[in-house]
Amino acid sequence: MAKVFLAKGKGLRVESGHPWVFRHEVERIDGEFEDGDIVEVYNFKNKFVGKGFINSKSQILVRILTRKNEEINIDFFKKRVQDAWEYRKSIGYLDNCRLIFAEADFLPGLIVDKFNDVLVMQTLSKGVDRYKDKLVDILVDVVSPKAIYERNDAKVREIEGLELKKGFLYGKSSTEVEIEENGIKMIVDIENGQKTGYFLDQKENRVAIRNFVSGKTVLDCFCHTGGFTINAAKFGASKVIGVDISDTAIEHAMRNAKLNGVENKCEFVVANVFDYLNELDDKKEKYDVVILDPPAFAKSIHTIENAKRGYKEINLRAMKILKKGGILVTCSCSHYMKPDLFFEVIKDAAKDAKKTLRMIEYRTQAKDHPYLINYEESLYLKCFIFQVL
Repeated sequence: MAKVFLAKGKGLRVESGHPWVFRHEVERIDGEFEDGDIVEVYNFKNKFVGKGFINSKSQILVRILTRKNEEINIDFFKKRVQDAWEYRKSIGYLDNCRLIFAEADFLPGLIVDKFNDVLVMQTLSKGVDRYKDKLVDILVDVVSPKAIYERNDAKVREIEGLELKKGFLYGKSSTEVEIEENGIKMIVDIENGQKTGYFLDQKENRVAIRNFVSGKTVLDCFCHTGGFTINAAKFGASKVIGVDISDTAIEHAMRNAKLNGVENKCEFVVANVFDYLNELDDKKEKYDVVILDPPAFAKSIHTIENAKRGYKEINLRAMKILKKGGILVTCSCSHYMKPDLFFEVIKDAAKDAKKTLRMIEYRTQAKDHPYLINYEESLYLKCFIFQVL
């Protein structure tokens, strides 16, 4: 087994618990290896740090699997999967949840979402992809799903030197799965929907709007397949408009609204949200509640400045179309947009919009997407709820 040695003064972050070893942190590698192999990691004093997957094609050279000098075998992976499933059950997540959240569940590069009895699986690192078939067997043994669907069409796989593919790995089911979340029925397209088909991480935040929408007019921007839209309608909103640039997402949102018997309360618009908010402002239209749940504007540290401008623009426009005392629910799912930075961007938007904000609540991702304090990348979703005065 090859040995990776951290350079002096560059290994403290990894030794403190972060699971990624970047190329620039490595002094040397002793021994031969192939990309995807498991290697041992040592600090510059030759002290054992951990074992992990190596990939020379990635800036993340090694992804740590364990801090113990233990054998990495089928029993090891089965224990990790069992631990992840037991954690979800312990917090009350049984039917629909993120079953495995990669490094946050100590299985680097592995994502598994559970939609009733169908699992959707992504192997996003070269190392874990090698164990894909064995992991399917383990998931069948531990969780007993009806089917496991592979959504390995994420572009990040190309960085790892992996091909893009999707399809059933085990069993068969419809690629449209009906789930229930917060008492609301949703159709999840596991074959062609974004990511694994549905954004489970907003489950608890969708419930959090309950107290603010009854009898109100609500605008849900970047509505995707209607998660926030339909929750708002079921919680008593008088009218909800969902806006998304994707025709396909809007079609699914309309189906989901009808499935829940709220199609008469919901209106859906295919539009660029930036342009749509500008049009509403020009028309002097006002809403009681505006929800902003955009895709990640900052996909890397190099795009932060553009992302700040984007977040500021949509928040400023949202504040302008809110009635006095209205509610703004604003989210960012980009890890690189740190909570403090996101908060400052919103403050700048409020200043330019000549509004005063009263913060009601700050929230993050649902508990089935755990956050490890030594792995800050695992905390990515921010959700602020403000009253706009």
